Parts: sequence; C-alpha cells; structure tokens
Amino acid sequence: MSLKTSFIALFAVAVLLPVAPSAEPVAVRHVEGLVHGFLSLRSLDGKPIASGDLLQNAKGDRVTTRLVFRFKDGSTHDETAVFTQSGNFRLVSDHLVQKGPTFKQPIDMTIDRESGKVVVKYKNDKGEDKVEDEQMELPDDLANGIIITLLKNVKSDGLPQSFSFVAATPKPRLVKLKITTAVADPFTTTGTGHKATHYVLKIDIGGVAGVVAPIIGKDPPDQHVWVLEGEAPAFVKSEATLFMGGPLWRMELISPVWPHVGPVATSGKKKD
Repeated sequence: MSLKTSFIALFAVAVLLPVAPSAEPVAVRHVEGLVHGFLSLRSLDGKPIASGDLLQNAKGDRVTTRLVFRFKDGSTHDETAVFTQSGNFRLVSDHLVQKGPTFKQPIDMTIDRESGKVVVKYKNDKGEDKVEDEQMELPDDLANGIIITLLKNVKSDGLPQSFSFVAATPKPRLVKLKITTAVADPFTTTGTGHKATHYVLKIDIGGVAGVVAPIIGKDPPDQHVWVLEGEAPAFVKSEATLFMGGPLWRMELISPVWPHVGPVATSGKKKD
C-alpha cells in the first residue's frame, strides 16, 4: 500500500470520528422578518452560473428562510432552514436538496437539531438510491442555513470562536467553522462609499482527519462573507462553496432589470 493510499484510508476512517459540540448560540441583536432578495451566483472570474432567490418569513419568534439557486444546466440548489429568535438564534431544522449535473454527488439532507436526527439520501457510484440515517449530538450553535443571519448579529469586537456545521456528505459529519475577520473592504452604491466587514470562515474538520486532509489535498478552502455593519446590518456578498469539494463561487444581491420602455403614461380626469 502506497503512502498516499494509506493516508486516504486513514482519512476515510477519521472523518467518522465525532467533533465535540461547543459554543453558545448567537444573541439576537437584530430581529429577522420578511425578506425577498434576488441573487446571482458567479465564478470568481465573473462568469454567470445561476440566479437565485432568498425568501424569508417570520411568525412570532419562528423564522423560515429559503435559498434557491437555478443553474444554467438545469441543476438546483434548494435549502430551507427554520430557526427561532427568542433571545438567541437556534436552528430548528434544515432541509438541503442539490440535484443536477452541477453536483457530482446529488444529495437530499434533512436535519432536526433538537432530536439530533440527520437523514441523507443520495445515489452511490452505481446510481443506486442510498439512505444514511444518523443520530448525532447537535449543539445549540448549529449554523446550517443561517450563517448570514448569524454574521449579521455577531459583534466584530466579540466574535464567537466558531459555529458548528453539519457537512452535507453521504456520511454526515459535524465540523467547525472557525471565524476571523480580515481588513474591511470598501464598496460603493451609485457613488456613495461604504465599508463591509469581511468575515473568514475556516472549515475545521478536527481530529486525525484535520491533520490528514491537507496532506492528501482535501483541505477545504476558506469561506468569505461580507456584511455591511451599522443600524441595519446587511449581507453584501460571499465567496464560498455550495458543497464539499466544490469551487468557490461568488454570491451577490442584484437588482431587477427592466425592459426598455417609454415614459410611464399617466391618466386622470381634468379638474374643472
């Protein structure tokens, strides 16, 4: 057995080892409500990949948020997260569906945080339908589907060390997203200057797997999210992967494009 083969075998075993849960949930500083945002997904060199919608509704302290991307090749990424915002943000459930040729490993993953039940439906290399039904210890700081919400509410001078996250793989694994900030980045809106806080999230596989991954070329890239701070924090953009082993793609808010038409006609009765 070659050295690299040995490392791969060790990695395959190590990723099954649990990561210790930790961390307090993020405190609610800004209450979430009704949202409908239009999004674009592009490669880092600007090539359009998909268009998307961010939909959110709140009933009492319970919020449902859905992120949908429709790819040029017919693939879809569809994730619905439910969370509560009573004092702290706590994930209730998350349902992720990725299907189509964009995704080498189409997947359907459902998380129920309170019960710790994680169900992953996928197809193996032979195209056969498979199901992994796992019982996991899921901590209060679980961030699946709500990373942007959490980053809008953290304090840049008092960041949590990490968020917990269930990686969407055929064998689900609890990992850590270690959080740091980089230099704030400037941007403009119709000539007005702003600065966005640049958050860097490093995926920490943990345990033996975390040591082996860089050696065999499987060290996940850092994820980046930019948030406009202030009275009403807002998501600006992200450069992140949508699936384990995937490339970094840029997600940004976009404005509607209207067809070119003449001036809006007005009508009304003449006053006497």
